[in-house]
Amino acid sequence: MFFLDDLHNLALTSGDAALTIRDQFQAFGIEELNYSVCFSAKADYFSGTRSFAEPTVRFYNKLVLAPFTPEETFRYATAVFGSDARNVQALSDWLYEKTLGHPYFLAFISRELLANGNHCPNQLWPEIFIRLEREKFQADLAQLSEKDIALLRALAAAGEHEFTPAPFARNFQYEYFRRLTERGLLIRGGRGRYKLYHPLFRAFLQQAK
Repeated sequence: MFFLDDLHNLALTSGDAALTIRDQFQAFGIEELNYSVCFSAKADYFSGTRSFAEPTVRFYNKLVLAPFTPEETFRYATAVFGSDARNVQALSDWLYEKTLGHPYFLAFISRELLANGNHCPNQLWPEIFIRLEREKFQADLAQLSEKDIALLRALAAAGEHEFTPAPFARNFQYEYFRRLTERGLLIRGGRGRYKLYHPLFRAFLQQAK
């Protein structure tokens, strides 16, 4: 099986890469080569495709990734750390408190815990967070303009879970909110309200200089 991450980042018209991949893997099937493909992309990746009944779209089984529930987090922790129910439950609760079920952060933090022998998660957390800053959050900011970053830091410093663009309109046009939403760093809620995509990202912005 081939795994392709963030297919939307390829410099092609939306859907073109998926069409090329579909053609190749259909050819594998004709040649009796047992290969499969799984790719990740933004939820609206096929929005520019004329019809969701078109062959390119129908070739793929679409699965929307959502944050894990506490119960799903427990099952994940059991699969990763073993079946000692008492210890796994405590660790699962700790993981959910840190990640709110975000799949990437669950996987990242679990990997770090395993690498360090899974001892005293609270003691390991400062080191884990430093690694998270370096490998994830700094990458989140790497392709942004100074103005984009300034807006993110202003939002993190505002101390509110959700916010509207109005209080920031003097220094930041609405275009900044739209661009950061497209990059997945902001999440748009109802009635033009926004929030940072995860509390851990907020914590990073609040302490970043």
